[in-house]
Amino acid sequence: MKSLYDFIVEPVGDKYSNTVNVGDKKLVVNTKIENWKFVNRLARVVETPAAFSTPIKKGAIIIIHQNVFRTFYDMRGEKKKSRSYFKDDKYFCAVDQIYLYKNKNNWKTINNRCFVTPIKSRQDLTIDKEANLIGILKYGNKSLEELNINPGDLVGFTPNSEWEFLVDDKRLYCMKSNDIVIKYEYQGDEEEYNPSWAQSG
Repeated sequence: MKSLYDFIVEPVGDKYSNTVNVGDKKLVVNTKIENWKFVNRLARVVETPAAFSTPIKKGAIIIIHQNVFRTFYDMRGEKKKSRSYFKDDKYFCAVDQIYLYKNKNNWKTINNRCFVTPIKSRQDLTIDKEANLIGILKYGNKSLEELNINPGDLVGFTPNSEWEFLVDDKRLYCMKSNDIVIKYEYQGDEEEYNPSWAQSG
């Protein structure tokens, strides 16, 4: 069975990601379903749309919008499944709710999305460990390549454009191509910033 315009997907693991590793212990960081930050965004494609072709194949692993698997309480306080719920732990997912996909080995972006790795701050007079509005392009796209902006480049991005994701135990910022506003020259001492809570250990 195929949807006309949507992918049919299923979660990889649980629908919520509520634990992190701290040393050799697991720490529960959230017990409420209302917090979207802890919704699992890793899914497997069960079926692709019937109405159009796509580079995303059946069986691909994808990174999706948090609302696809999200559970919520309605106005009466009753627990409800996501509006994307189909049946038997399967969900509908629109193409604009997909940010990364992996048919086999390598992650690829879709449409105008890109991902940036934050870097450590080099400022001594701040408590912020992370550099502000600057990072290393991790996953680019064709429109950035046309501007000679490629993965590994040091880039600057606009305020409030970044959307936090965990991909392979790395904290990355998802944004759109036009949020990348400058390409910097490397100074030689840039270092990726990945907090310990993002790592599975």
